[in-house]
Amino acid sequence: MIASESLRSKLHGVSVGLGAMTADLVFFILTLVFGDFLPRDVRYIFYLIGGALMIWLAFGVMKSTLSNRTTRANYLTGLTMGLTNPFQITWWLTSGLFMVQEFGILVIPGFFGGIVIWITLFPFLVNKFGKRIARAIKIASFVILLGFGIYILVQGALLITQIL
Repeated sequence: MIASESLRSKLHGVSVGLGAMTADLVFFILTLVFGDFLPRDVRYIFYLIGGALMIWLAFGVMKSTLSNRTTRANYLTGLTMGLTNPFQITWWLTSGLFMVQEFGILVIPGFFGGIVIWITLFPFLVNKFGKRIARAIKIASFVILLGFGIYILVQGALLITQIL
């Protein structure tokens, strides 16, 4: 999504990244406060919803040329993707939990500093060089989102079979 929106403008790409980073901040705070809270037998719900959302977004990337979304809408797209992404949630419940338990709030500058660098540098590069290869970026974004969505759905189905 960042790559696709960066073709429109650097700011549109950054806004998607800021939304995803906000989701990371939400999960960081939840992990810091609540620790390992989500039971394994409920994760499949996040996988199924997240997988369906990724597939929907994949087709949205292919359907649109350059979006007419505002930077606010792009921010909300990044935030929604981040909050419903089962791998992002799982990462925070596993590796993120470890990171927070080991380093506490001291991890904030390095972790979020790295995200800020990524969400500003990547859109800049895509915007600068990507217009020449816009179709390839669009197809690559579609394939990655679709593959990720299908993988998430399969993992959700596997979790259901393990629970039942």
